Amino acid sequence: MGQVVQFVSKSERERLRLIQEARAIYDSIFPPVDPAGEPSSGATAHQSDRGNLA
Repeated sequence: MGQVVQFVSKSERERLRLIQEARAIYDSIFPPVDPAGEPSSGATAHQSDRGNLA
């Protein structure tokens, strides 16, 4: 009796499906980095430098 059913529109389901598909394609091209293989301080420093142009 305590269940709540939430309506999800067709366009929202399609949007979520496309996001999932895009993530799968991205991960196949750029596999996630294994944090056990790299020092954690080096990985975070590298990611923070992505936006710097200078």
